[in-house]
Amino acid sequence: MNLYATKKTAAEGMLDIALFLANITHMKTVIEQGAGYRYYAAVLTLISFSLALQIVAGVLIIIIARRDLNEEANQKQLDSLNNKATLAIFLIFITNIFISVLGMERTGLFARMHF
Repeated sequence: MNLYATKKTAAEGMLDIALFLANITHMKTVIEQGAGYRYYAAVLTLISFSLALQIVAGVLIIIIARRDLNEEANQKQLDSLNNKATLAIFLIFITNIFISVLGMERTGLFARMHF
């Protein structure tokens, strides 16, 4: 059971790092476009919020990975930490949906279509 939890935690950590780097790249792009960008403040705020949540989730994942699940004394605390990490990851997911929606530019084929 502990091996499974460790592998799951490691996989979550790697996905968190990948999303963190993608958000940093997106933030760089938004900053380069400047304040003239239509949703500049909103997207920058959402990316910052997402990055902060990712740091919190990463710290929680590290704490979870360092504890022994087989020790009964740790199980209740690990369950609570796991629930908090799951909530943080869900909020990151929702935040990144809004980032994607607000970050879309009308270029190419979609620029000619009027929705």
